[in-house]
Amino acid sequence: ERRVDSLFAEWSRGDTPGAAVAVVRDGKVVLSKGYGLANLEHKVPITPSTVFDVASVSKQFAGLSVAMLVDQGKIQLKDDIRKYIPEMKDIGATITIDNLVHHTSGLRDWPGSLRLAGWMQDDVFSFDQILAMAYRQRTLNFAPGSEYTYSNTGFNLLAEMVKRVTGKTFRAWTDENLFQPLGMTASHFHDDWNEVVPNRALGYMRGPGGKFRAITNNLTALGSSSLFTTVEDLAKWVINFDDAKVGGKKAMELSRTRGVLTDGTTIPYAFGIVHGEYRGQPTLSHGGSWAAFATTVLYFPAKRFGVVVLANSPIVPSGRRGFDIADIYLGSELGPVPADSLAAVASAPTVDVPTATLDRYVGLYRAGPGRFIRIRRDGNQLEAEVPGMGKSRLAARGDTLFWSEATRTTVAFNRTGTAVRVGNQRDPYAKLAPSREPTRGQLASYAGEYESAELLVSYRVEVTDSGLVMRNPRTGVSPLRWVWRDEFKGSMGLNSVEFIRDKAGKITGLSIDLGERSRDIRFVRRR
Repeated sequence: ERRVDSLFAEWSRGDTPGAAVAVVRDGKVVLSKGYGLANLEHKVPITPSTVFDVASVSKQFAGLSVAMLVDQGKIQLKDDIRKYIPEMKDIGATITIDNLVHHTSGLRDWPGSLRLAGWMQDDVFSFDQILAMAYRQRTLNFAPGSEYTYSNTGFNLLAEMVKRVTGKTFRAWTDENLFQPLGMTASHFHDDWNEVVPNRALGYMRGPGGKFRAITNNLTALGSSSLFTTVEDLAKWVINFDDAKVGGKKAMELSRTRGVLTDGTTIPYAFGIVHGEYRGQPTLSHGGSWAAFATTVLYFPAKRFGVVVLANSPIVPSGRRGFDIADIYLGSELGPVPADSLAAVASAPTVDVPTATLDRYVGLYRAGPGRFIRIRRDGNQLEAEVPGMGKSRLAARGDTLFWSEATRTTVAFNRTGTAVRVGNQRDPYAKLAPSREPTRGQLASYAGEYESAELLVSYRVEVTDSGLVMRNPRTGVSPLRWVWRDEFKGSMGLNSVEFIRDKAGKITGLSIDLGERSRDIRFVRRR
């Protein structure tokens, strides 16, 4: 216990947010403590009974709910979600319940998408608004089943499906079938953002000058998030991983079934639980992050050992602390600490590479919308630049392999210099043909009003003294930095803004990419 206390000592002075911790072993709670403050204004300490918004840790509860309904014969994983939610339009591909529980649906994630639509952190993000956005979606990030990409939206649809199949609200059904049977009396899915919750912690972020700022939390994202609970209650949930008193063995086993992509690849995700490994032992885990809350549940099934860490500020690295606590309790029962897989490359001597070879690698490479890397030569060294993220020197470890000490990443070229792979990223970057930056006169052709039917929002593109910008009354102004051809990068999460032309070369719209989770959001040019 003293060693765990030492992990949280810097948040136990009585003037910062902190965390609550529970440790479970062999079906019993062996530690339950709080550190820091749940409310800075009133100096309320965090205790094991403090209620946290556990964010995406909520997903495993939605996952088991789905598994229980499958076990009861009320739904099948192969069912099209439109069977239960006909408001989801036919977008040319079937999205199954299996796709939703494994994040293989291709549905765009609502947090980024609704922010693009003008929602601010202080606004209400209601369950109905999230569903309405899903109902308006007409294209997908990818074909269902072909990729694994995290989507909160999919789990919100699962919560709505539970409601329609059972005839009870998601909150009522989970209360009756999960929380009450387990004695989780301080737990509920928060479906009313105005509801008063006793013993509730507030979330805090550091602001200017290092001062803490309270973060507004008006979210009701049932299924994907919005579970309010305590470490005391989650300890009961973790104990149920083994005895399966709630859900039953069959549903519990189903909820741990990993997804399989259409190409046969097995992914680590299963019904709101991530399969992993730590120091030679299999793990089941999930983390969460929303409105400054940082949460994690970590379980070692072979050791019947679990850790819950719930923090009300990202100053507490909840995920890392979960593994630190496992190190303390399991100790020699775990394998050796894994060696840094990059250490050998990092410590290898720098070699000389002919300048002709280096010049072969110089150019602009692209792995997809907004994913660019530019390689330049400076003397006998290469330099890598990611637009908007700065530059880093590359030290040669061979004719094709280089090391960036600044980012602790490998950069590996193919011998022809037509592609480069950065770290362990899935997709290589392909070298692009050179293109010229638009002149100020040419920028005028991009100006206009662009509208998204999916997000019910419009943006105005204008030419200013500093260049091209996108403007919206709610989100403000985002400068657009040209990267290649008709593609630009912006601020406010605009990973890529690519203008679309018709066959005659006239600009008719644009596509916005917010990253892996929300791609190709189409806007039509109105004027």
